[in-house]
Amino acid sequence: MDKKLTVTGTSIDKLYLIEPVAFSDDRGSFSRLYCQEELQDITCMSIKQVNHSLTRKKGTVRGLHFQYEPNTEEKIVQCIRGSIFDVVVDIRKNSPTFLKVFSVNLTQKNKKMIYIPKGFAHGFQTLEDDTELLYFHSSVYKPSNEGAIHVKEPLLEIEWPLKIQNLSQRDNEHVFLTNDFEGIEIYEV
Repeated sequence: MDKKLTVTGTSIDKLYLIEPVAFSDDRGSFSRLYCQEELQDITCMSIKQVNHSLTRKKGTVRGLHFQYEPNTEEKIVQCIRGSIFDVVVDIRKNSPTFLKVFSVNLTQKNKKMIYIPKGFAHGFQTLEDDTELLYFHSSVYKPSNEGAIHVKEPLLEIEWPLKIQNLSQRDNEHVFLTNDFEGIEIYEV
């Protein structure tokens, strides 16, 4: 099979970077964003929701969001305009990398995507004005099952590349972790 997606592992188990292999000619370019057959070694994700976000101001931080069961979700995130500093945090109960942070720059130019398995919190900071993202989700968003960690959580030691701008009131009110936070249970992997 002529692969159109390149998959690379990261320092956290089951967390992957995906790079589309673009075809270009004088008309423009074409690239595949998702193929269940090509990604079968990392996921059998069924896409239930696709979201698009536009963030106007450089330095804006969104996150660190996740969903509890029964709505834990897998995600594939791609920056389609501008650039972001993307952050994921392993919050899987009993994971050997519990509370480990992984970050990567996703940009319009590098076209990289990140595959985020169930049991991770996700957030990002925009590195340019007018940055747009596409998110592919394996579960439908349920506000009643949403969880979040404050973006300035000291235990995570996230080094945001820019001064944090435009943090929403909701994201600013997210809680800091306590010593009794053990992570979230994942029913199926």
